[in-house]
Amino acid sequence: MSTEYKPNSKLDPNAKFADNERLKTQSNYLRGTIEADLQDPLTGGFTADNFQLIRFHGMYQQDDRDIRPERTKQKLEPLHNVMLRARMPGGIIKPSQWLAIDKFAEEKSMYGSIRLTTRQTFQFHGVLKPNIKEMHQMLNSVGIDSIATAGDVNRNVLCTTNPVESQLHQEAYEWATKISEHLLPHTKAYAEIWLNGEKTETTEEPILGSTYLPRKFKTTVTIPPNNEVDVHANDLNFVAIADNGKLIGFNVLVGGGLAMTHGDVNTYPRKADDFGFIPLEHTLKIAEHVVSVQRDWGNRVNRKNAKTKYTLDTFGAEAFKAEVEKRAGVEFEPSRPYEFTHRGDRFGWVEGIDGKHHLTLFIENGRILDYPGKPLKTGCRKIAEIHQGDFRMTANQNLIIAGVPADQKALIEQLAREHGLINDAHSQQRKNSMACVALPTCPLAMAEAERYLPELVTKVEDLLDKHGVSNDNIILRVVGCPNGCGRAMLAEVGLVGKGLGKYNVYLGGNREGTRVPKLYLENVGEEVYLPALDELIGQWVSERQSDECFGDFAIRKGIVAEVKVSKTDFHA
Repeated sequence: MSTEYKPNSKLDPNAKFADNERLKTQSNYLRGTIEADLQDPLTGGFTADNFQLIRFHGMYQQDDRDIRPERTKQKLEPLHNVMLRARMPGGIIKPSQWLAIDKFAEEKSMYGSIRLTTRQTFQFHGVLKPNIKEMHQMLNSVGIDSIATAGDVNRNVLCTTNPVESQLHQEAYEWATKISEHLLPHTKAYAEIWLNGEKTETTEEPILGSTYLPRKFKTTVTIPPNNEVDVHANDLNFVAIADNGKLIGFNVLVGGGLAMTHGDVNTYPRKADDFGFIPLEHTLKIAEHVVSVQRDWGNRVNRKNAKTKYTLDTFGAEAFKAEVEKRAGVEFEPSRPYEFTHRGDRFGWVEGIDGKHHLTLFIENGRILDYPGKPLKTGCRKIAEIHQGDFRMTANQNLIIAGVPADQKALIEQLAREHGLINDAHSQQRKNSMACVALPTCPLAMAEAERYLPELVTKVEDLLDKHGVSNDNIILRVVGCPNGCGRAMLAEVGLVGKGLGKYNVYLGGNREGTRVPKLYLENVGEEVYLPALDELIGQWVSERQSDECFGDFAIRKGIVAEVKVSKTDFHA
């Protein structure tokens, strides 16, 4: 770590560090006693420390909360299992890899599904302890891992997924991969524990430090005008700048993040600050030292204030930026002009510069499973068995069948339609709505999200139809808790779970994803917020300006105040 600054030295040098700092320090570079836990047949779970440490290996311990009360009544422990999140920079996966994960999900997970996530990767849910090691070895055999997709590290690096329509997209993806590899932990703990690797001594973590980061850290590479990765939800963002179609560098945005805690006004969602432009050759150096400054300056006492956004607000964005420049030996140039105009996925077929075709499929909630009359998982498998290109997972939980030759288009589309992967009846509203997983598997969920979203969207569709705008849409996101996974705090209408059937309702985001919404209704059920939306949609339709989105209308009419500086505005 830096010798110039000690963690929290400017906050309170005598404060006691959070317990996570102890367990990281004592973990022997993320090894802990995970191997011993795997051999314990008396419980399906992990000890308290290892419960945290397995996150650095890409897993969260969970249980099925639907059956928890019944198991308690029977004096049984919760049905412990793990959720695994794969590391897939840019979200690209080969058909052969898809077939392998499909087979494992079917045979070795409790739910049988593949879940596409807002982090542009896939998750397995419901893997029991006896199958965990086999899961990692299966992934490794097809060239996939889950290193650093959770925990206090840089996580899966997102990238604009528009299939190769220009050389720019390919270059951006390559940079996302380089950044991911550069910022990975150096410890061999993952290979030792899960892949039976040779045990070696770890002596240092040159970028992450011996106690890793104070909190999770998220990075993106994006190509304007599409903001599908929601840059303001992330700690570090590289916005591609091109000259005559050639990538020449990035504008660097730092300090975005959406998580907060109900009732704690010292927590809030925050947009990222634009630090300026850098040429391509400085990309990895800047990435490394944004991480290193956050490593050394971030709050290791209070984890609720440990994210990069709070570090910037504590010390000042200019001081943070100056320290990055000092360590990297690089000065940011003035930002180059760019504009975000949208952030949704473009569904249907598009043609790339190489003459190949790409089909974007809408996957509601990202849950790929065989449903009655809609065998999505079987359809994806049948496509993977014949597909010659690759699959691309989007940050909006959808799937792109990429690189399809012209003579295979008809067959791919036929398979997609036969298995419910294409449904022309899906509205724009449904395609622009999103939810986190929430109940029954997420231990943090206070309310439903994924399971509630389809019926909620139907009710919102009815409201739009009632007011004669059924072809329009509002960016709607529902999350089961305030931790930010479904990016509700960048929605035009964001519902944040407060209790079963109860949500805080936020209004005022925009379609470009460049504004944080503000609280409109607190701790209410749909019997309150649906009539309120009905009235507001009516006002929007009758009073809006040309092409004015719902969120912009809510700000212009003073329905909620605009959040300009989160630290002072969001809770005001």
